[in-house]
Amino acid sequence: MYKIWSLVFVLITLGCAQDKRPPVPGVWRAVLEVQDEKELPFIFEWNEDNSITIRNADERIRVSNINMKDDSITIEHPVFEGIFKGTYSSEKITGDFIKPSLDRVVPFVMTANDSARFLPPRLASSNANADGEWEMVFSDHSDEDRYIAKGIFTQQPNQQVTGTIRTTTGDYRYLEGVMDGSTLRLSTFDGAHAFLFEAEVKDSLMSGFFYSGNHWKEPFKGVFRPGYELPDENSLTYLKEGYDRFDFSFPDIEGTMVSLSDERFKDKVVVVQIMGTWCPNCLEETKYYTQYLESNPSDELEFVSLAFEYAKTREQAINRLERLKASVGVSYPLLLAQYGSSDKQEANEKLPMLNHVLSYPTTIFIDKKGEVRRIHTGFNGKATGEKYTQFVEEFERFVAELLAE
Repeated sequence: MYKIWSLVFVLITLGCAQDKRPPVPGVWRAVLEVQDEKELPFIFEWNEDNSITIRNADERIRVSNINMKDDSITIEHPVFEGIFKGTYSSEKITGDFIKPSLDRVVPFVMTANDSARFLPPRLASSNANADGEWEMVFSDHSDEDRYIAKGIFTQQPNQQVTGTIRTTTGDYRYLEGVMDGSTLRLSTFDGAHAFLFEAEVKDSLMSGFFYSGNHWKEPFKGVFRPGYELPDENSLTYLKEGYDRFDFSFPDIEGTMVSLSDERFKDKVVVVQIMGTWCPNCLEETKYYTQYLESNPSDELEFVSLAFEYAKTREQAINRLERLKASVGVSYPLLLAQYGSSDKQEANEKLPMLNHVLSYPTTIFIDKKGEVRRIHTGFNGKATGEKYTQFVEEFERFVAELLAE
């Protein structure tokens, strides 16, 4: 009898061990539930080392902070707040994507061996074509919420579509999707921000809705317009009348107050970055600035970031900044300008010399005499292609000019 029970115990143990096998390596499809019963999909690879690689068009994002215990799993981006919590088997993961500071919860399902972001087009061919440049406007029904944008899309013969949407404050990252008949579907997920664009395309017009997670939905429309451009990013933010200097005084990660009047900034070119660790364009810009400083060290150049965080407590906000610093290798000061909210009106009150804080990020260029020489609103990331290259060239040329003075 003892031997029988021993055998039963071994079989149960082996069965449990098999149930606890990690997710199988290969391509997985994840689906987030958003409004209107829509699905917001993205694709990732489960790697042999139990990390994942998120794929959006040409973008690859590696996430290694994954913990598995019994049948529970958590997946967390190294910088952004946002964590997948759920249960797993070798071929399926289910649960919720959670942003604690914003009290947001989005149900998700992840399935192994599925490489189709969207279902294949029902029609083998389509007369609808999103390829090219589009003049776009979002929330046109509301003067308060209305904003303009530029769509840049490439449509392949198999109806696959990639591209991005630029606004005056940044871009909507690497978008990937499909033209299904006359319906354009595009999505992206960067580890924290989940975007879905769905529109009907007819002739030279498109009309649809933009979904951000399950908390935001807004209408947009577009007109095919080759050569369309947005306003100059260097003209949108400026010093208000009555101010001839930019100044700040905020604590760094260690709690030491840092001001523009400090000796370290005297007689130097200073690049001030207004940002937040929650902001995808800010993260990409921070990576570029960090790489630039590594490649172009100078005793006459300083960078400093003013962070506006929505984390509910100071400790949580500092933790976000520490994670950013460790993940990216930021060598310049990260100052906590605000926590508990990233509201731009509150940011305006902290920086009253600016006409407004229109965008995270915003970069302020200050010359060796302490004078503001340029304010650049937003950031065009690598997904914008030529526009990103143009930004890099202009940035490096302008900083070199300031250093030479």
